Amino acid sequence: MNSIVSSARGSPKHRTTSWRVRLALVLLTVVAVSTVYFTNRLLTDRFTETTRNRAELRLALYSGNLLSELRQNAIVPQLLARDPTLIGALNSADYQQSTQRLISFVEEIGAANLILLDVEGRAVAATDRNRLGSNHSLEPYYKEALADTGTVFTVAPREGGGFAFTYSRKVMSGGDVLGVIAVEVDLQKFERAWAGKSAAVFVTDSAGQIVLATEPRWRGRIEEDALERQTPQSAIERAIRATADWTALPADAYLQGEGVMRLDSRMAFRGWSIASFTTYASVRERVNGVLALEIMGFALLLALAFYALSRRSALRLALSTRESAELRRLNVQLQREIAERKRVQEDLAVAEQTLEQSSKLAALGEMSAAVSHELNQPLAAMKTYLAGAGLLLRRNRPDEALVSFGRIDDLIERMGAITRQLKSYARKGQDVFSPVNMGDALASSLSMMEPQLRQRRVQINRVLPQDAVEVMGDRLRIEQVMVNLLRNAIDATKSTRDPQVDIFLSAGETATLTVRDNGPGIVDLDALFEPFYTTKQPGDGVGLGLAISSGIVNDLGGRLTARNGQSGGAVFEMQLPILSEDASEDETVKKINAAE
Repeated sequence: MNSIVSSARGSPKHRTTSWRVRLALVLLTVVAVSTVYFTNRLLTDRFTETTRNRAELRLALYSGNLLSELRQNAIVPQLLARDPTLIGALNSADYQQSTQRLISFVEEIGAANLILLDVEGRAVAATDRNRLGSNHSLEPYYKEALADTGTVFTVAPREGGGFAFTYSRKVMSGGDVLGVIAVEVDLQKFERAWAGKSAAVFVTDSAGQIVLATEPRWRGRIEEDALERQTPQSAIERAIRATADWTALPADAYLQGEGVMRLDSRMAFRGWSIASFTTYASVRERVNGVLALEIMGFALLLALAFYALSRRSALRLALSTRESAELRRLNVQLQREIAERKRVQEDLAVAEQTLEQSSKLAALGEMSAAVSHELNQPLAAMKTYLAGAGLLLRRNRPDEALVSFGRIDDLIERMGAITRQLKSYARKGQDVFSPVNMGDALASSLSMMEPQLRQRRVQINRVLPQDAVEVMGDRLRIEQVMVNLLRNAIDATKSTRDPQVDIFLSAGETATLTVRDNGPGIVDLDALFEPFYTTKQPGDGVGLGLAISSGIVNDLGGRLTARNGQSGGAVFEMQLPILSEDASEDETVKKINAAE
């Protein structure tokens, strides 16, 4: 009987099952390590790319806001230098109403500060009353404005730190210089808005000097000196962090010893550039969060496997103990029967064999019932888990074993589309020019003007060449100019019985777009492109459309002209450098920069 137990314990079937279990555990461990490794690589690349795209969008938004603020204030000195109230105050030396006049302009325009200086550089009017009477004759914006015929832009250090950004222009009357009007532009508000969005942001001028920065100690320095002022981590600290981090990435630069992603962009303003540093902290946190869930899931599977194995071993031990006790009882009973029936040894031998066989069958039946009862529920649960995991592993989709990971994967697929839209909503002008099909841009502009055309029933006549006409520029800004020209043409035909607008697109040395209407024509051609000049009724326009359009065309290296047609009506022509097949894009951009 004892030999039966020992042979059952050491049977080849038991040894085969044990090796299969060990092999399954090893395979599960290998799969877990491989899954974590490849998930780390994949998610690191994807999250890094997402972080870089967001940083590029944020940098374009920062650059656009700066350019918008600078261009908005650029035309203010030209406007105020012609203000009759200020000119009269400088002629009569009566400045009682001048400060209030400047304050009213600040409220309308949104400039930071306005200062009116007399010919000796003394502040006779200012929106900041504390600066009245101060002498500015040594300031660069005063001296450069007197020496220049137009509006000048100056950057000068401030006493309290940082830089002052000023547009200034001299005020003249009858050929005599009466004084200087200065407009201070508040760019420090952008520094405050940028704080906390990235690791660091700074703006450099054409000489590489930092004029705006989220780190005050960087202002007035070049980039190399500014970055050296940050105390780096020690080599030991960096080594410990690299070995402890699952997602260590090659850094573009280092700030305070931490690797960061560096992005820079050229601004279309006096050679300025803007750069930002974004940390990899968000990438590490998101990747490590997913990896933690994966590791937790595999640890749970291993725990369940070990639990099932321990339960199985315990059941085997219990069955073996029960079988041994039953066999000992049968042995005692058989010995007793043998002692009682010595005289009938042959019959006793047969009876003993029959009894032994019956005992074996009974033990096997009881053992089978116990195994079926005790292991049914754990085996069913384990089969479900292993079947699901095995199916996912055979299909090479280990990440779907975690519901949470699936949700995280779905969230990642949603953010990748503004801006594919803010460049489009937030999107302003592009920093880098690209080829623009003038025909497509015109079609898009007419599509935007379709409601006005239907309402006014304006007849549109288009004459376009068969071949595509392409220029190097910014399509959004070109469409803005086209929409302004079409709107002016439609407004000019309000009093015409049969309104008609003719559009001609031609290609020669330049790409020329001509917009002609059958309205009353232009009265004052000289003042047409001046800011705030308009012939429309109050409430219909402020007179900035053509001035802005002219500035856009000039920035693109072209020219915007206007004249009266021979048969009446107004004729506007927009000429831009054409992008020919022989000339490369780089050569066209160089021509545009030279024109600027």
